[in-house]
Amino acid sequence: MDTPALELTPRTRTDDLLAWCAEQGREVAERPLRAVLTLLELSGARMHDGFPEPTAEDADRLLYELLPMTADAEAEGCGAYLDALAAVVDHQRAAKRLNAKRQARLQAEVAALAEGFPLVMRMPGRLTWPRLYAMLLRADGVDLADPAAVRARLDAYRELGPEGRAAAWAALPQLVVPEEEHGRPEAWDGTRVLMLGMTTDNARLLLGNRLLERVYRSLSAMIATGGGLPPELGRDVEGYGRLVAEEAVRLLGEWTVPGLPALLRDEYPDLAPEPDQAGLDALSGGGAA
Repeated sequence: MDTPALELTPRTRTDDLLAWCAEQGREVAERPLRAVLTLLELSGARMHDGFPEPTAEDADRLLYELLPMTADAEAEGCGAYLDALAAVVDHQRAAKRLNAKRQARLQAEVAALAEGFPLVMRMPGRLTWPRLYAMLLRADGVDLADPAAVRARLDAYRELGPEGRAAAWAALPQLVVPEEEHGRPEAWDGTRVLMLGMTTDNARLLLGNRLLERVYRSLSAMIATGGGLPPELGRDVEGYGRLVAEEAVRLLGEWTVPGLPALLRDEYPDLAPEPDQAGLDALSGGGAA
């Protein structure tokens, strides 16, 4: 018998949950639902039959930590992620994993968390570079499904120079900043750019670590059942680590703009500097990047 291969990313039961929602006459957007299901599983939510069973703590982590670091909410709106989370909870009730009292309590806890979620998604301090550029690309009417159009617009942002890009960021109406900062490019100074780079790096590392934790759990199960190590680990452990890192980048693109996080990291680092890049040295004087 062949040794089974490791699966980096959870195989969420998105299609099954969408079908259940359709039977209930409720509309839930696929992309936010897929992100919610994946992030809940990666964050350690209890799983049963392929579906997460989120607690209030899981919902808090999802809405206030994971989604603000990883997902673009401009396409479907913040409400789409809240609808997805509500569908997960209600499906657990239908599957008899929650009684009515626990369902009502969890719904109330999620509703309380939901009040602040749109605000958190609009705070510059929670942004990553992929989320920020997704906002810019969409505001400029770029076809986000067209890689050539995305590249062309990134080239145009490069031509703007640091001051022009700071002005474009400051003009985004969906971001929440102090009143005195609205429309002021100088508010996007070196400190804010540094924070964007750090948050982006942290988001990639966090997602990669969660993917690795999932792999370790799978490995433990394989070894416990006598399955042995999967072939990809036997060939190139270091290379497998790179696969994990690239899968984290791919997921960040799936939840913002496909391919954008890799482009910003590999081909346009001057547009999206991170702490380990030499371009940040120039920020020590406080200028915009």
